[in-house]
Amino acid sequence: MSEQSSKTEVVKRSEINVKVGLDEKNVPVEMKWQATDSPYKDGQDCKAMMLAIWDEAAKRSLRIDLWTKEMTIDEMQFFFFETLMTMSGTYLRATNDKEMSEKMKLFARDFAMHTKIHQKK
Repeated sequence: MSEQSSKTEVVKRSEINVKVGLDEKNVPVEMKWQATDSPYKDGQDCKAMMLAIWDEAAKRSLRIDLWTKEMTIDEMQFFFFETLMTMSGTYLRATNDKEMSEKMKLFARDFAMHTKIHQKK
Protein backbone atom coordinates (compact mmCIF):
# COMPACT_ATOMS: atom_id res chain seq x y z
CA MET A 1 0.00 0.00 0.00
CA SER A 2 1.43 3.37 -0.93
CA GLU A 3 1.77 6.16 1.62
CA GLN A 4 -0.69 8.27 -0.35
CA SER A 5 -3.44 5.65 -0.30
CA SER A 6 -3.01 4.98 3.45
CA LYS A 7 -4.07 8.53 4.37
CA THR A 8 -7.70 9.34 5.10
CA GLU A 9 -9.57 11.16 2.35
CA VAL A 10 -10.37 14.79 3.14
CA VAL A 11 -14.14 15.28 3.20
CA LYS A 12 -14.31 18.87 4.42
CA ARG A 13 -11.92 21.75 4.99
CA SER A 14 -12.18 24.49 7.60
CA GLU A 15 -10.03 27.53 8.20
CA ILE A 16 -9.23 29.10 11.54
CA ASN A 17 -7.91 32.65 11.47
CA VAL A 18 -6.47 34.75 14.29
CA LYS A 19 -6.09 38.51 13.94
CA VAL A 20 -3.81 40.28 16.39
CA GLY A 21 -3.67 44.05 16.88
CA LEU A 22 -0.28 45.23 18.17
CA ASP A 23 0.83 48.42 19.87
CA GLU A 24 3.98 50.37 18.99
CA LYS A 25 6.09 47.85 20.96
CA ASN A 26 4.49 44.87 19.16
CA VAL A 27 2.58 43.84 22.27
CA PRO A 28 -0.89 42.41 21.55
CA VAL A 29 -3.67 44.82 22.48
CA GLU A 30 -6.53 43.00 20.77
CA MET A 31 -7.15 39.56 19.33
CA LYS A 32 -10.00 38.06 17.40
CA TRP A 33 -10.42 34.52 16.08
CA GLN A 34 -12.73 33.19 13.43
CA ALA A 35 -13.47 29.77 11.97
CA THR A 36 -15.11 29.26 8.60
CA ASP A 37 -17.68 26.87 10.08
CA SER A 38 -18.39 29.00 13.18
CA PRO A 39 -21.72 30.78 13.64
CA TYR A 40 -19.75 33.93 14.56
CA LYS A 41 -19.06 35.27 11.07
CA ASP A 42 -17.39 38.45 12.36
CA GLY A 43 -15.17 36.46 14.72
CA GLN A 44 -14.88 36.49 18.46
CA ASP A 45 -12.69 38.59 20.71
CA CYS A 46 -10.25 36.85 23.01
CA LYS A 47 -7.57 37.92 25.47
CA ALA A 48 -5.23 34.93 25.19
CA MET A 49 -4.40 31.97 23.00
CA MET A 50 -2.06 29.00 22.98
CA LEU A 51 -1.43 27.18 19.75
CA ALA A 52 0.75 24.08 19.60
CA ILE A 53 1.57 22.41 16.30
CA TRP A 54 3.47 19.15 15.90
CA ASP A 55 6.27 19.48 13.35
CA GLU A 56 6.54 15.92 12.04
CA ALA A 57 9.79 16.49 10.17
CA ALA A 58 11.61 18.08 13.12
CA LYS A 59 9.84 15.88 15.71
CA ARG A 60 9.06 18.83 17.97
CA SER A 61 6.31 21.23 18.91
CA LEU A 62 5.97 24.70 17.46
CA ARG A 63 4.10 27.13 19.67
CA ILE A 64 2.43 30.49 19.58
CA ASP A 65 1.43 31.89 22.97
CA LEU A 66 -0.16 35.34 22.96
CA TRP A 67 -2.11 37.44 25.43
CA THR A 68 -3.27 41.03 25.49
CA LYS A 69 -2.22 43.75 27.91
CA GLU A 70 -5.70 43.58 29.44
CA MET A 71 -5.39 39.90 30.45
CA THR A 72 -5.28 39.89 34.23
CA ILE A 73 -3.17 37.49 36.28
CA ASP A 74 -6.36 35.95 37.70
CA GLU A 75 -7.67 35.36 34.18
CA MET A 76 -4.33 33.90 33.09
CA GLN A 77 -4.28 31.51 36.05
CA PHE A 78 -7.79 30.30 35.26
CA PHE A 79 -6.89 30.02 31.56
CA PHE A 80 -3.92 27.81 32.46
CA PHE A 81 -6.01 25.67 34.82
CA GLU A 82 -8.65 25.04 32.17
CA THR A 83 -5.96 24.36 29.55
CA LEU A 84 -4.24 21.83 31.81
CA MET A 85 -7.56 20.06 32.52
CA THR A 86 -8.45 20.00 28.83
CA MET A 87 -5.01 18.66 27.93
CA SER A 88 -5.46 15.75 30.36
CA GLY A 89 -8.68 14.79 28.56
CA THR A 90 -7.08 15.16 25.14
CA TYR A 91 -4.12 13.05 26.29
CA LEU A 92 -6.49 10.33 27.53
CA ARG A 93 -8.41 10.22 24.23
CA ALA A 94 -5.18 10.17 22.21
CA THR A 95 -3.27 7.57 24.25
CA ASN A 96 -5.82 5.78 26.46
CA ASP A 97 -3.29 6.26 29.31
CA LYS A 98 -5.69 6.75 32.23
CA GLU A 99 -2.99 6.82 34.89
CA MET A 100 -1.03 9.66 33.31
CA SER A 101 -4.21 11.56 32.50
CA GLU A 102 -5.20 11.40 36.17
CA LYS A 103 -1.74 12.61 37.21
CA MET A 104 -2.14 15.56 34.87
CA LYS A 105 -5.52 16.37 36.46
CA LEU A 106 -3.98 16.13 39.93
CA PHE A 107 -1.30 18.60 38.88
CA ALA A 108 -3.97 20.94 37.49
CA ARG A 109 -5.91 20.75 40.76
CA ASP A 110 -2.72 21.42 42.72
CA PHE A 111 -2.10 24.42 40.46
CA ALA A 112 -5.65 25.64 41.20
CA MET A 113 -5.13 25.27 44.95
CA HIS A 114 -1.75 27.03 44.83
CA THR A 115 -3.10 29.97 42.80
CA LYS A 116 -6.38 29.98 44.76
CA ILE A 117 -8.36 30.37 41.53
CA HIS A 118 -11.32 28.58 43.11
CA GLN A 119 -11.68 31.60 45.43
CA LYS A 120 -11.40 34.15 42.60
CA LYS A 121 -14.19 33.01 40.31
